Amino acid sequence: MSRTGRRTGPRRPGGPSARVLPGRSPLDRDILRLAVPALGALVAEPLFLLTDTALVGHLGASSLAGLGVASAVLQTILGLLVFLAYATTPAVARRLGAGDRPGAIRAGIDGMWLAIALGIVLLAVFLPTSGAIVGWFGADADATTAAATYLSISVLGLPAMVLVLAATGLLRGLQDTRTPLVIAASGFGANAILNAVLIYGFGWGIAGSAWGTVIAQWGMAVAYLILAVRAARATGVSLRPGLGGVGGAAASGGWLLVRAASLRAAMLATVYVGAGLGVRELGALQIALTLFATLAFILDALAIAAQAMVGHGLGAGNGGHVSAVTSRLVTWGVGSGVGIGALLAVSAPVLGVVFTPDAGVQRMLAAAVLVMAVGVPLAGYVFVLDGVLIGAGDARYLALSGIVNLAVYLPLAMAVHAADLRGATGLVWLWVVFGFGYIGARALTLGWRARSGHWLVLGDAIA
Repeated sequence: MSRTGRRTGPRRPGGPSARVLPGRSPLDRDILRLAVPALGALVAEPLFLLTDTALVGHLGASSLAGLGVASAVLQTILGLLVFLAYATTPAVARRLGAGDRPGAIRAGIDGMWLAIALGIVLLAVFLPTSGAIVGWFGADADATTAAATYLSISVLGLPAMVLVLAATGLLRGLQDTRTPLVIAASGFGANAILNAVLIYGFGWGIAGSAWGTVIAQWGMAVAYLILAVRAARATGVSLRPGLGGVGGAAASGGWLLVRAASLRAAMLATVYVGAGLGVRELGALQIALTLFATLAFILDALAIAAQAMVGHGLGAGNGGHVSAVTSRLVTWGVGSGVGIGALLAVSAPVLGVVFTPDAGVQRMLAAAVLVMAVGVPLAGYVFVLDGVLIGAGDARYLALSGIVNLAVYLPLAMAVHAADLRGATGLVWLWVVFGFGYIGARALTLGWRARSGHWLVLGDAIA
């Protein structure tokens, strides 16, 4: 509940009836002003993984499968801690919308201190346990060895990763998505060059890929720290950690952590089932999941615009504007999904060549990508509404509905595992239950909440 606690009453801000081919709207300029730079910054993260996948894929199927396992662990960690950005963005945006810029900066600084503390904890936990963790996935010996090598090095970049999350949330809340784009693009460029040099120039193999990514991540973290210090000094905000503020940031992110845990549990279950299909199937699944992550981040650019615009609008007490923004963003999400799905369908037969010379992996990937293409419009709807509710601070509902969605998906995934399928058939069925079973469950729960209007709470702070 906000400090003022005012509600606008039930509304229907958008849902399945939204038009796929929109006419122009006065809101489009603001949406694009935030979403286009956010798109570049968001895509940079999966591009890190895509670059690693493309370069490591040519080392062989075992290295590719090992990267898939290690990446699943790393993405799980980051997925769980994404609340550092998602809790910071609406908190900063609401205060900015209420005219309190120093308070907005203070909220962001507190979020960054929380990230630093969590980064230290992550190092202490994962440095000694990396080898044991990758063994839980049950991949073959060569793939497990490659995964352990990659993960044991990559955990050194975890503090930088979480710091970047929190700092990005600060800038998004301040309605600045261009600066994160510049930093992300620079980081991606450095990552690509370092990976190529260390993997093939120095002959370090999959270890070179991990080291290149770690160096790039720390460079990005340093850039964000410099920006945060400048912003604090410009507004007279102390750089010291405020225990109340840091504690508040942790508390507000608690429900978002539960939400993130349900999402990552679904992804881990998918990788677990894929590992049981076979090495080549797991390799193809790794590429498919990487492609989906890229597409998800593209769609999430609209969700980032939603977080910033919804938080700002609610902080300013303008519920009608928030409802209009939500409806427009839903239209953009579904329409973008249609376009992306069409591109995927056309490129499905040739995508595999980019990532691996293994003909079997290429054939399985093509089949999975065709199924993925059909489901992308549904994913566009889901990602936009997720961003809207995060921006509104409706974290409790997101957490509880995430548990429901996971309860729907796990039996479906385990049914594919029990069927003992192989080749393209197994991979296609796995993607069907993920792309339509899990994403479909999310669409239903998010759509119902969006139509209810109960999340439209006005005020300058999120309790």
